[in-house]
Formats: sequence, structure tokens, C-alpha cells
Amino acid sequence: MLPPDATLDEIRAAIAPDLAVNAAFDGWTEAAITAAAAGHGVDPDVARLAFPNGAIDMIAAWFEAIDRAMIAAVPDAALAGMKIRERISAQVEARLDALAPDREALRRALAILARPRNALAAAKLGWHAADLMWRRAGDTATDYNHYTKRTILAGVYTATIAVFLDDESEGLADTRAFLSRRIDGILRFEKAKAQFAGRRDHLPSLSRFIGRLRYPPA
Repeated sequence: MLPPDATLDEIRAAIAPDLAVNAAFDGWTEAAITAAAAGHGVDPDVARLAFPNGAIDMIAAWFEAIDRAMIAAVPDAALAGMKIRERISAQVEARLDALAPDREALRRALAILARPRNALAAAKLGWHAADLMWRRAGDTATDYNHYTKRTILAGVYTATIAVFLDDESEGLADTRAFLSRRIDGILRFEKAKAQFAGRRDHLPSLSRFIGRLRYPPA
């Protein structure tokens, strides 16, 4: 139960996981807020204030709860002993494990995010998940690599979710195998990109060549 003086942010965080439980039956609607709020002793009218943009805010709050579940399942100390590939895989799999009990709610959430008017919100949510996973994996890139890594991982995560939603295999084996193949692809791409960058450093520089034409050595 939340204290009577809980802030809207505290209410949002507390009831977010229960929103998904109820959204599986009621959709991402005020009915889901009312049911989730009741479980925490929160006035439903107050709870609704924590989600001024309705379904989009509800879904975002749930995804934030998934972030927290991922961090709890794979803390920084555990990541420190892993290779990059393992760090990314472990985090994505932790997210899938957290989402697994609420796959119907996820289906409904993705249907809402797929609407054209919600494209920007959907992109931001996907970017946030990818950015969080890469930052926790130790990525500190600030150049174009920062964007390519996150864009590619967001695409892999989205594709993996599509497989996950209909996966009836034991322990989500099919989804985990799909994810493994896609992460292998990311790492091959990053390796190839690094090799290309290394070769490019040794290519003749057009600007230096032109400079020598203009200012030949004495």
C-alpha cells in the first residue's frame, strides 16, 4: 500500500506493473488504471493524474518497470564479468523474462504504438531501451557509432519481440535462438565497421593531396 502523501511519480512507478496485468483484459484504458490503483489503495482519480496522456503514458510506465526488472535481474556487478555479447544478450533475455507473464498486454501495447500518430512515442521507447542496454554494457561512443549501435539493437529487439509473442517453445528456446543469431549479426557488423575504419585511416587523403598541389614543399 502506498502512503497517502505519495507523489504522482511514486504512484506511477508503483502501479505500473499491475497496469499490464489488467490491460490484458481491459486494454490500456482507465479501467486498467482503476483496477491497478485499487490494489495499492490509491484513489483512481488521483492515479489517472499520473497518466495524463492515457495509454501512451501507461505503456511508457510499464516499460520503465521492465527496465527496473532488467536491472534487478542483471545488476552491474554481474555485467562486469561478461563479454559485450553476453552483456547485451543477458539484458534482452531479462526483458523477455519480465514481459513473459503479460504477453497479451504487450500485444495490445504494440497495437497502440503501431498507430501512425504514436510513431514518435514508439521510436522514443525503442531508442530508450536500446540506449539503456548499450550504456549498461559499457558503450561510451559519442560519434556516429553511438547512433548506429542503438538503431541496430532497437531493430533487433523489435524483431525478437515479434518472435517472442508467438513463441510456445520450452523456455522460449526459439526466441533465444533467434536473438542469438541477431546479436551475432550485430557483432559481425561492428567488427567489419571497425576494420573499415582502420583501413580508411591508411587511405590517401584528398585534402592533403590538394593541399600539396596548392602549397608544394620548398
